Amino acid sequence: MTLPYFWAMRFWSYPFILFSIIYCEASLAQSKLESIYKKGIEINVYSDSTRTKAIFQLKPTFRFQSRFETSGDAAGNEKWESNFLIRRARLKFDGFILTPNLVYKVELALSPSDLKATSDFQETGRASKVLLDAVVKWRFQKNLTLWVGQTKLPGNRSRVISSQNGQLVDRSELNNIFNLDRDLGAQLHGKFNAGQVVFNPIFAFSKGEGRNILSNNIGGFSYTGKLELLPFGEFINKGDYFEADLEREEKPKLSLAAAANFNQGASRQTQTSVFLIDTAGEYMSNDLLTIFADALFKYKGFSFLGEYAYKKILLKPGQSLSFSDSTIISASGKSYHTGQGVSFQAGYLFKYNIELAARYTTVIPDWEKGFTGSTEYTLGLSKYIIGHKLKVQTDVTLIDAVNTTDYQMRYRLQMEFAF
Repeated sequence: MTLPYFWAMRFWSYPFILFSIIYCEASLAQSKLESIYKKGIEINVYSDSTRTKAIFQLKPTFRFQSRFETSGDAAGNEKWESNFLIRRARLKFDGFILTPNLVYKVELALSPSDLKATSDFQETGRASKVLLDAVVKWRFQKNLTLWVGQTKLPGNRSRVISSQNGQLVDRSELNNIFNLDRDLGAQLHGKFNAGQVVFNPIFAFSKGEGRNILSNNIGGFSYTGKLELLPFGEFINKGDYFEADLEREEKPKLSLAAAANFNQGASRQTQTSVFLIDTAGEYMSNDLLTIFADALFKYKGFSFLGEYAYKKILLKPGQSLSFSDSTIISASGKSYHTGQGVSFQAGYLFKYNIELAARYTTVIPDWEKGFTGSTEYTLGLSKYIIGHKLKVQTDVTLIDAVNTTDYQMRYRLQMEFAF
């Protein structure tokens, strides 16, 4: 395949759109305004008139992403598809009850893109998309916190990091194919120190079929374990859970993590995709193993994130599966998203909080009907007006998909607003 020179000219004017927005933020530069903006709205209820000890706290926040995107054949042989959309719109409530050691979080999805036009089930009304998170976190011991409810499983880092806090317009294809996403259950989070070294072990026991499921458990349960290691100590302001080195770490900071998930009797491709129905009309049920590894590094404006994912079907005793076996192909011809992928991204934060970032991602199915393998090359530019709460981002991606004769291109421009 050869890449025509003219494709780059399609996008030459888009950075001007970005920078015309960037320099409109001059009046927002005062540090006092930024401090108020970042804090947001906070409602506290006190036990007495002295207002010395709050017994309840509520912090409502709202955010949305306004996006323009266009994509198509890089050679220009086909008509490109374009769209304006609200990619995400979220309403969140968090705070604490009685004590800061007992916190809660509720997050609701409002945009059509979040709600999805069709149900993951073939029937309607069984899997509402409105409720994203509904979780209580109880720090019952200095180093241990129990989470109960619906929230993200401790999987790959880019998925656990909020979509608000990315250094590119959206997450990688590795995340889209392999992520664990949200589920119902309980999690135990630990935090231990050995000198400056920090260990964060996490264990999760969950339903295994994703969020907002009303039916009884179809297969078995899901079991997840994760360990994070921070050899140089903690990042400033929890910087290991947002992309880009906005804090401009004065000392090198590194976080290494590995996670494994065993989903017994899984009935979905992933926990956000369609349920697989066999030719007899029954939900498919196979054990899945997913493994993740990642590394995040930050130092003086430079950031690097590398991720690896691997997913496979675990065979039961006496069970054998061939790639043409109907036990792993649904009646609609779909199968589990098994295979592996890697993703590397890096960025540098220049003066005036302008960042240039790049990402390389490749995903490989373990057989041709798992999903379409591809390699993506992404270049992005961001302006952080008030951190990740108010920013403008743009990126362009070259996509080399398996069994295609031409490269595909995708361009995106997005503004994030949160308060």
